[in-house]
Amino acid sequence: MIRVGVPGVGVGNRPVTGGSFFSLLHLQGSLAEEFKKDGIEVKWNFFRGAGPAVNEAVANGLLDIWTHGHLPSVVGRASGLKTRLLASASRRGHAYLVVPSDSPISGVKDLRGKRVAFQKGTATQLSANRILEGHGLTERDVRAISMDAATAKAAIATKDIDAVFGGTDYLSLRDQGIAKIVYTTKGASPAYPSNSGIVAREDFINEHPDVVQRIITLAVKSASWVADEKNRIQAFQLWSKSGTPFANYKEAQQGEDMKQNASPLLDEYVIARYRSAVADSKKFGLIRNTFEVEPWTDRRFLNRALKDLGLERFWAEWDANGKPKG
Repeated sequence: MIRVGVPGVGVGNRPVTGGSFFSLLHLQGSLAEEFKKDGIEVKWNFFRGAGPAVNEAVANGLLDIWTHGHLPSVVGRASGLKTRLLASASRRGHAYLVVPSDSPISGVKDLRGKRVAFQKGTATQLSANRILEGHGLTERDVRAISMDAATAKAAIATKDIDAVFGGTDYLSLRDQGIAKIVYTTKGASPAYPSNSGIVAREDFINEHPDVVQRIITLAVKSASWVADEKNRIQAFQLWSKSGTPFANYKEAQQGEDMKQNASPLLDEYVIARYRSAVADSKKFGLIRNTFEVEPWTDRRFLNRALKDLGLERFWAEWDANGKPKG
């Protein structure tokens, strides 16, 4: 059995997520189909507790390979989990600051002393800390409350919290007239958006390198499928099975380089963002120990997949500042 982890659930706790090329391995059934002929079951595990819950499952030996936002993957590695970063899963994921529709809050600077929710231990927490710092605040300047997305959405509707940092799935609250968006990282500092990666246990990699190769090759193929503009509508339709509306995914991608954001490359940009995540996590008190990012990566499977699929020059490599190289 191959045990795959996903740090999240869909609307109403449904075992479906969207928004990434890796999620399509589940939505299109390609990963299960790949191993069906070998009699190997693929078990998808969706965690409402997001990144921290995934780390707990990994610590208990319950997962083999998973996707992770930059903060929880850094926390896991820094706390001693023997994992390796195999590929990028997404880059430049944006956060939104959401408040009740009649709230007087008009921006980040108005959050001082307010009840602000985000799920601690997730990439959103790191983004929130960076955003607060960029506006002269810290997590200590607000009344930070850890809530998963479902709880936070309900709390915004009942006004039990004043604001929440979240992702694309919060756009539907605005569309329902329940909330309004007063800040987004779209167009903001390139340091604010989050990244995610495909991570696996070292033991699983060492024991089943052929299986890992097939998974990464499928993931790269999925990334190239999403990158093709003619597949965008179908991708949004598949992702909307998570309960986040088609229109919200389409809006979230407007003005974005969807091909590059779905790049699986572990280029200078991705490594720089993980190094920054390690440094910022230490600075904000989210981890105690730091580590070197480059030795944590394992590009063997990604490089083989790119070569076998003829995609070695399909995605542009970015430098540390997010600019195309060459």
